[in-house]
Amino acid sequence: MDAPGGGAGRPRGGISLTAARRLEKAVPAGTAAAPAGEGGPGSAAVGGPAWGAVGGRCVSCRRPPSATMPGIDKLPIEETLEDSPQTRSLLGVFEEDATAISNYMNQLYQAMHRIYDAQNELSAATHLTSKLLKEYEKQRFPLGGDDEVMSSTLQQFSKVIDELSSCHAVLSTQLADAMMFPITQFKERDLKEILTLKEVFQIASNDHDAAINRYSRLSKKRENDKVKYEVTEDVYTSRKKQHQTMMHYFCALNTLQYKKKIALLEPLLGYMQAQISFFKMGSENLNEQLEEFLANIGTSVQNVRREMDSDIETMQQTIEDLEVASDPLYVPDPDPTKFPVNRNLTRKAGYLNARNKTGLVSSTWDRQFYFTQGGNLMSQARGDVAGGLAMDIDNCSVMAVDCEDRRYCFQITSFDGKKSSILQAESKKDHEEWICTINNISKQIYLSENPEETAARVNQSALEAVTPSPSFQQRHESLRPAAGQSRPPTARTSSSGSLGSESTNLAALSLDSLVAPDTPIQFDIISPVCEDQPGQAKAFGQGGRRTNPFGESGGIIKSETEDSILHQLFIVRFLGSMEVKSDDHPDVVYETMRQILAARAIHNIFRMTESHLLVTCDCLKLIDPQTQVTRLTFPLPCVVLYATHQENKRLFGFVLRTSSGRSESNLSSVCYIFESNNEGEKICDSVGLAKQIALHAELDRRASEKQKEIERVKEKQQKELNKQKQIEKDLEEQSRLIAASSRPNQASSEGQFVVLSSSQSEESDLGEGGKKRESEA
Repeated sequence: MDAPGGGAGRPRGGISLTAARRLEKAVPAGTAAAPAGEGGPGSAAVGGPAWGAVGGRCVSCRRPPSATMPGIDKLPIEETLEDSPQTRSLLGVFEEDATAISNYMNQLYQAMHRIYDAQNELSAATHLTSKLLKEYEKQRFPLGGDDEVMSSTLQQFSKVIDELSSCHAVLSTQLADAMMFPITQFKERDLKEILTLKEVFQIASNDHDAAINRYSRLSKKRENDKVKYEVTEDVYTSRKKQHQTMMHYFCALNTLQYKKKIALLEPLLGYMQAQISFFKMGSENLNEQLEEFLANIGTSVQNVRREMDSDIETMQQTIEDLEVASDPLYVPDPDPTKFPVNRNLTRKAGYLNARNKTGLVSSTWDRQFYFTQGGNLMSQARGDVAGGLAMDIDNCSVMAVDCEDRRYCFQITSFDGKKSSILQAESKKDHEEWICTINNISKQIYLSENPEETAARVNQSALEAVTPSPSFQQRHESLRPAAGQSRPPTARTSSSGSLGSESTNLAALSLDSLVAPDTPIQFDIISPVCEDQPGQAKAFGQGGRRTNPFGESGGIIKSETEDSILHQLFIVRFLGSMEVKSDDHPDVVYETMRQILAARAIHNIFRMTESHLLVTCDCLKLIDPQTQVTRLTFPLPCVVLYATHQENKRLFGFVLRTSSGRSESNLSSVCYIFESNNEGEKICDSVGLAKQIALHAELDRRASEKQKEIERVKEKQQKELNKQKQIEKDLEEQSRLIAASSRPNQASSEGQFVVLSSSQSEESDLGEGGKKRESEA
């Protein structure tokens, strides 16, 4: 392996011509090391100025340069032919010493190589630093402007560091030539030579032992000149080879004692000379002008540090104040009494957990940052630069939902019902604020000039909505359009109609004439396993029958539903129901909607039960979407009024007239309010169509029953006519028999008799009896 810096082809035991010339320029005269020669003991390379004499004295012991190194033990080359045990024992000591030298020099080589690598890395890093300082003015920092003073200062620093980089590069080259090359040569050449000679000597010694062994086994009685000659020649050759190899091996081991000193001192001498040269070049570059520049920069750094310390103190005080103020907010679910819910928000942002279905049953929850932007709900993952559209929440519907494994969940459904998302808030306060915010955005309050004031006014109107007012018309002046509407009670009502002649009479109606005072509001539907309400069973025609929790019903009802002409299914959410005193005008439905929505806002009720509304010609059914269990059944004849909201087409309701108590004559009306996916008018149209179909079916049924009654009357008249004819026929037969019995009965001589039928005999008996009664009379 060649030494770093290109050591191939250099003279053995010396340094390159280039390195020698550099050292002559860098080191003063009289301090350069003379190249080591290859001679053994007494060589010119041993002793003298090669041992590091500086200024006329030895570096290590400060003795005059004429003093030589202490004597070195040597292997006796003259005793190699005898090869005595004492010589072999002494050889073993020298071999152990050679092994120890090899191990130590390997460690020293690793240490010096680290110095060389570190210097190379320092030179490269210094050069890179200078390059980066030059490129500072080309950088475009997001928070930093164009600072000309800073750019010029760094440019001057780059020039100085560039000069230092050149000095470090020269130092790296000198370390390669004067330090790494000698120790590498000793490690790769001299130590390997010892190992090679050791192996060759071991082979020659083994061959000599084998030849002597064969020579000793020559037969005394049967001598063979040819075999004896061959064995003798073999002994001669092996002994000569061993002797020569052993002498060269002893010589190399003796020389190693000198070379190890050279290998230790020469790299250190080159290292010190290179460092001295580096420091001299540095002292020449660091002049007084540079010192003044560095002093000015140091003053600027101290000013910046003082400003930084002042800013840090201010920020620390701000942090302490924020920690004290934010301590209650560290609780994930803060007390709502201390932190009230703000229901007037039209913008909100925060982290929510979004539910993502991974299968039919399994689902995962992902935590993302959500924020509202106009009428859109945006989501942004941590680390993203911008957010993406999650859902359009204009005219959407939001409700609190129950999740099996999560709290504070709510569901957002788009205006067309095609997209829905279930999100989870961190606290109850965030849960209610998110629902209120999305409700406000759904009403497009954010489009007004002052959205928060508008939302506050709308919420205040909802709070005041439950306060009775003297006139129904006054309470709806701000909520209803200028042109009202009026239709028959059983027809669908929408915002496109006109109030008509009845609006004048309705203006004088009081609130109590529409809704019973102190009427409780039911915000949830009846569970499938609950008993029917009083009077509901009789009205529904179920005879007080308990609802089957498994969704199975009687055969008659099932067959009627399956045979129905109309089958339409809608997704609805139940808002509430309450008893009403009137069911003859759609304004009853509007007033019920207003009161139920106001009560929900006052009592913070956002939870709604989602169901499927099945419209048939016989009834309306609320079906559980999960289990397909029928929750409630509303007979279609009992639905006397239905209407949708004038402005919000998602809201619709209908009035159900049922019998309350045991008396069927005592009827009560209950108004049910629902929210749909913008399909209120479609549901009302479907109910109207179902009632029309049911009406036509009822007329057809009545006409059929009337036709059957006529046919029964005709059949009865025909039976009476047939019976009358039979009586007349029997009378004629009776009169004929009576006339025949009045003549004298003459028996034939041949003993012949007259055989009468049973009817004739009965008539004759009746006739005789009648005669007897006449005679008695």
